[in-house]
Amino acid sequence: MEKDRKEMIRAYKERRREGGVFAIRNSQNGRLLLQWTTELTGSRNRFQFAQMTGSCVDWKIAKDWDALGKDVFVFEVLDTLQQKEEQTAEEFKEDVKALYDLWLEKMDSGLLY
Repeated sequence: MEKDRKEMIRAYKERRREGGVFAIRNSQNGRLLLQWTTELTGSRNRFQFAQMTGSCVDWKIAKDWDALGKDVFVFEVLDTLQQKEEQTAEEFKEDVKALYDLWLEKMDSGLLY
């Protein structure tokens, strides 16, 4: 049993991750919260949990979340990166952050939270 657990932990740590840039978009006024992550699945799950429970996912959008309701917000993946086999976690994080910086330059700052 302990061997299986150790193998599962090892496999989890060695998995290739998918990171990227995502937006939490306010569908009523078009504003968006631009973010990046090395774990897109985890970020999507956190957003879905926040919507289910009604708890705001980020303080920057809290005012609109409370005033307009949780249902006006949508999670949108804008760009993704797969971690390469030879890439360390830190290198992958730097690549995803660089991708975020590119998206930040492209965006109209008046639409950002």
